[in-house]
Parts: sequence; structure tokens; C-alpha cells
Amino acid sequence: MKFKLLVLDVDGTLLNSKRELTKRTISTLIKVQQLGICIALASGRPTHGILPFAQALGMDRHGGFIIAHNGAVVTDAASGEVIFERSIDPQMIPFMERLAKRAQMTLACYEKDEVISTDISDLHVVDEAHMNGMKLRQVESIADALTASPRELILVSDNEEHLTGVEEYLHSHMNGVMDTIHSNPYYLEIVGYQVGKAYAVSALVQKLGISMSEVIAIGDGTADVAMLQQAGIGIAMGNAGAGVKQCADAITLTNDQDGAAMAIEKAIVEEVRKTEIPLDALNAQSEGTLMGAIGIQYTFASAERVEATMPVDRRTRQPFGLLAGGASLALAETLAGLGSMIACQPDEFAVGMQVSGNHVSSAMEGDTVRGVATPVHLGRSSHVWNVDIFTSTGKLVSSARVINSIMKKRG
Repeated sequence: MKFKLLVLDVDGTLLNSKRELTKRTISTLIKVQQLGICIALASGRPTHGILPFAQALGMDRHGGFIIAHNGAVVTDAASGEVIFERSIDPQMIPFMERLAKRAQMTLACYEKDEVISTDISDLHVVDEAHMNGMKLRQVESIADALTASPRELILVSDNEEHLTGVEEYLHSHMNGVMDTIHSNPYYLEIVGYQVGKAYAVSALVQKLGISMSEVIAIGDGTADVAMLQQAGIGIAMGNAGAGVKQCADAITLTNDQDGAAMAIEKAIVEEVRKTEIPLDALNAQSEGTLMGAIGIQYTFASAERVEATMPVDRRTRQPFGLLAGGASLALAETLAGLGSMIACQPDEFAVGMQVSGNHVSSAMEGDTVRGVATPVHLGRSSHVWNVDIFTSTGKLVSSARVINSIMKKRG
């Protein structure tokens, strides 16, 4: 598979203008993960504000990652383990408090499930807490209130020109100590040195053992530009600014037109299954069959390879919560059956003759396994298929051998 990591900005990209995940976006991203592609959500939001979207997309079950605070921290969506972090030097917080006071700006910071601020009546601070599902806490001094090094500070003002002036001042006086991100007209985000989504994606790529050419990134803001430029394919949203679009390899529709889902379908899903075989129709026809009863869904089909996914749930698990061996064999027969149908001549049809499997590992309830069938022998009277079944993280669960008898149609 050409791509192995999909990185999406959240606000203005993943979410529509109502800050909602659409059904099409959810469906597309779940399908992508079932195909074995890892997803990372990258945002200026704190981890607490991104986690609900990651859970809605099943990223905690498929091995996804959360890139928060514009790249200051990368967290495993399933375990909560921090795999990359760059914080602000705590000694700089009193300086920022004095600067905010002189500039008559509100200073805010995230800690755990709270937004800490010197003015919690500021409407932008209130909106930030509400958007991320966090509590507000008024403090006299952020430096005294924090219990750990902050990953991000926010200067808030309705005067964008004033914010730009402060940003220029910080660039000239704090270069090599802190970085700034001017994400919208009323926020200036202060982060540690060399913090950005591009740095975080580079760290994640290194952890996953893949190359940047295997990454697709989608975004709409200036904070996404470096990420779009370094990815194998960088896609700008239709609602992105002109400067962002100029830096991208492709442009999709807006976030209110399911632009991210459309780009993913074109770049990944269609690339994976370039075929005339009507998979959607085949999946729809499975209702009332064994395939439908245990949740098997075809995801790719050709004469050289057939793939499908199957959930590990109450229908396919043992009493102990592990994938049942019989369900694995049913998935193997289903894949090999379709493969032989594709390979058969117009006057031939396939009949299952034998299946055997070796179970080498386990898949737990809540996972979705992926079966991959490839032909070993396509003869005139029989077809032999090898079917490997993997967990969502790529671990081999079982390997099966399926033999189909090829018969001539009568009349």
C-alpha cells in the first residue's frame, strides 16, 4: 500500500463549520483504518479537546495518534502514552505574564481538563474552554498555578494588529527559546522552540518506521503549511487561504462539503481498489447471509488479491473475548470464493472444496481484523488460495489455505 499515515488538521478540516464530524467523514476514516492506514489528528487544541473525535473515529482501537498544542505533544490514542513532547521553559512564564500585563492582553494556559486564565470572563477564553469541553479557573498568576511545564500559552486580544506586534517582538527577543503560532485573528499561541505540526509528524514517522513519502496530510491553516509541504501528498481544504493552497499538492472541497472525506476517498480508497468489481453492491447483498451475519465487508478485489474486514465482537469471538477460529476460516472461505469468481472464465463457476488454517496469534474483542487472499494456483479444475488474517495493527493472526473446485456451467 502506497500510504501508511494520514494526518488531519481538526478545525476547518476534519470538522465542518459547526464543529461536527459528518457521517461521511466518520465512515471514510473508519474504512481507511480498516485498510491498515494509521490516522493522526493534528490541532492547536489540547489533547483533552481532540480525544472525543479520536474516539468517535475508533482511533483508540486502530492504533491512532493525537498531535496536540500545534505539535508540542504526540499521544497514543489508545494508551494515552506520550511519545513526543516539547514544553515551554517554566522560567519563561513570569516573563510572558509581565508582557501580557503591559500589552493589556489576556493570558491563558491548558492544564489537564482546565483552561487557566488571568481573565475567565474573556469571551474568547470562554469559547476555548467550551469548545474543548474543559473547565475554567481564574488565577492571579499562571506561573504559580501550574503544576507542570506548560506545552502552550495563549495571548488573547481582539486587536490583531496588536497581536502581530507582540509576535514580532517575541521573534526578535526570544528566537531560539520560544516559537509563536498566529492561528487566528484573536489568538497568539506561544510554544516551545521548534514546535510545530511538521516536527511532530516527523517524530511520529520515525516512531512508525515509515518514510515521509508514505504520509498524506490535509489542512487549512498557516500552521499546517510546513506539514503539507513535507508530506508525500499535502492537500489543502477548499476553505483554506490562498497562501496555504499555493503550498499544497492538491486542493479539495471545503469542510462543509466533506472535502477531507472526498480527498481521502480519492487518494486512498480509490487507489486501493481500482477495479470494476462492485464491492458496495456485493456488501449490500450480504444481508441475510453468513457474511452479513458476522460483519464481513469486502474492501478490495482483483484477480491478484482480495481483501475484507471483519469485526471481533459477540458474533465472532469465543467466550473469552478472542477471535474464534471458525470465524477466521469463514472469512478465509469468503475471500477465496470471491477471488475464484473473479478468476473464473464466463462459462465457469467455483465451489468450495477444502479449507485449513494455522492460528498463530490472537485478536481481541473490539478489534477489526483484515483478511488478504492471494492465489497460489489458478488451474483449469481447481484454484488454491492463501489467506492471511491480520489485526488492525498488522499482527498476523492466522494463515489459511483454501481450495476451490472449478466447474463448467451447463447449458
